Amino acid sequence: MRLFIFKSAINFMKLKIPALVFSTILVLGSLLSLFTQGLNLGLDFTGGTVIEVKFEQAAELSKVRGALAANGFADAQVAYFGTSQDVMIRIAPRADLDQKAIGEKILTTINTVAATPVTVRKVDVVGSSVGDELKEDGFLAVLAALVGILIYVAARFEWRLSVGAVASLLHDVIITLGLFSIFQLEFDLTVLAAILALIGYSINDTIVVFDRIREMFRKLREATVDETVNEAITSTLSRTTMTSFTTALTLIVLFYMGGPMIHGFATALLFGIFIGTYSSVYIASALAVILGASREDLLPTVIEKEGEGTPSL
Repeated sequence: MRLFIFKSAINFMKLKIPALVFSTILVLGSLLSLFTQGLNLGLDFTGGTVIEVKFEQAAELSKVRGALAANGFADAQVAYFGTSQDVMIRIAPRADLDQKAIGEKILTTINTVAATPVTVRKVDVVGSSVGDELKEDGFLAVLAALVGILIYVAARFEWRLSVGAVASLLHDVIITLGLFSIFQLEFDLTVLAAILALIGYSINDTIVVFDRIREMFRKLREATVDETVNEAITSTLSRTTMTSFTTALTLIVLFYMGGPMIHGFATALLFGIFIGTYSSVYIASALAVILGASREDLLPTVIEKEGEGTPSL
């Protein structure tokens, strides 16, 4: 019976040490890139000018970009905002021009390629101090999420699993940030939102695995720790695969159909769901096993009542 139970289970724990070594290399590489290259921060963090305009007809973004480049704004980010008539232009801070002057010059340039004068919807000037505040608040938000999860998992399960869960979340966040640093993808508020969403997605997957591990410890009394964890992960594999697949389909549609404004968000989450699924198995669970998690740690302590087990007279 024991052989039948574990014959179909995938031996995930066989690779726990190589996987941890591989993940350590990825984390160190990501940290190295973050410290040397840093992140390509968007205007949300660096400050700049954001202009929203409405064309009477569908706007040709290539002409708008060409006109801006010819007038000294080759770094301008131009994208549709809602419809093909609504356009958003984002300009990084310029030391040689006042931010308000930049807005006026941009509007003059756009009108040279528009059939009719454009309607200005909004001109926002984001200062660098606001960007610094956003960076600090974003870091505190991620830190608060990790501390809250550490306390929750420790209270619900056991401290070894709590350490494994938080380590896997740090692993996911650092490697995702490393992806943006290595390829110098723009990091803006939408990407920060994706990082926070990734933390929630990853911990949900980890909690499902931990619940099944605790359940298997109760059912499989004769199994070793590795066998129990393998059986638990294998039994949740179909659920994890389908969840990741359907989420990935949605994000692929967002990436290709959502426009440039949503590319960073979709990229961070699309990469994150795969790295998060991997870390739930080979970081959270494997690290808890290496730290010595056992059946006795997860099962409730049985308290004998007074007089229980004493034969009656």
